[in-house]
Amino acid sequence: MSAKELDRLSVVKKIIDKRLTQVLGAQQLGLTSRQVKRQGDQICQQPLPEAKITFNKFHILKIINEAVDDVRRMEVKENPLLKGTRYLFLKNEKNLTQTQRNKKAELQLSTLNIKVFRALSLRETFQQIYAAQTGADFETLLKKWYFWATHSRLNPMKKAAKTIKNHWDGILQWKKSQINNGILEGLNSVVQAAKRKARGYKFKHFKTIVYLITGGLDFSKVNSACLPT
Repeated sequence: MSAKELDRLSVVKKIIDKRLTQVLGAQQLGLTSRQVKRQGDQICQQPLPEAKITFNKFHILKIINEAVDDVRRMEVKENPLLKGTRYLFLKNEKNLTQTQRNKKAELQLSTLNIKVFRALSLRETFQQIYAAQTGADFETLLKKWYFWATHSRLNPMKKAAKTIKNHWDGILQWKKSQINNGILEGLNSVVQAAKRKARGYKFKHFKTIVYLITGGLDFSKVNSACLPT
């Protein structure tokens, strides 16, 4: 095994050890996932003290989308016109089918004061904030959006806004870094696929398989039939 491969495996091992230790320790202590998340920043900054936590915009939009759907779910109990319209409000305008556009226009023209349209306006406005030219503009628009959301009289949207407030610095950091965790998500999908294929692993075996499939090891030097990970 080359020195480069050993270095990479060492880094992967340290990261995985910390994450698995965090999860296992939480299970032993009876902590919930939400409680573990509160400690996430500190855990990340122990091995990487100079790191700045960044919250991917797609995860933030997922929170807001869930809030929009919660508004619709509550309102559909009182307004049967909203039945079967879930994806009409979850999709972006450009992704709607013609039938969905017609249905949306029909609802907008109705004399009913449909709350989910207010929730949808909040989501669409939030998406536009990410087009801000500077970090200062981004923060100014985010503050205005937060005020609007917390005064919207829509509890799910108010809850989503408070979640954003709790992660304010990480959201602002995204505008500076413009990074996402696509690589980590990709590695995680590979690991989870291996786990499903084996019908699960015991803890120590799970660690081993993660090292093997994410360590960038070249097993062709041992067996020519093997491909690099």
